[in-house]
Amino acid sequence: MREQIINALIAHAHGDIAKHKANVEVYLTNPVGIGEHSNVLEAIEEELNMIAKYHDQIEVLNKYFKKKNDEQWVRPQNSKKINQDI
Repeated sequence: MREQIINALIAHAHGDIAKHKANVEVYLTNPVGIGEHSNVLEAIEEELNMIAKYHDQIEVLNKYFKKKNDEQWVRPQNSKKINQDI
């Protein structure tokens, strides 16, 4: 049960990272298309802060809550690395 909870938290963090990364890509490729954000740089910084938050959560879970004999959580094969383009 413990591992299921940890893995669920990590999977959730990976999903949120992907969501915020997609938002940054939208801002970078089409900044004028986002009407509610007149300050694109500030909006990107907010998204980057969210990515950092979830990345830190993964690091903390792997460092402090994984058992020594357990491997760090491995992403599904079809998922990309977190910091591949960051």
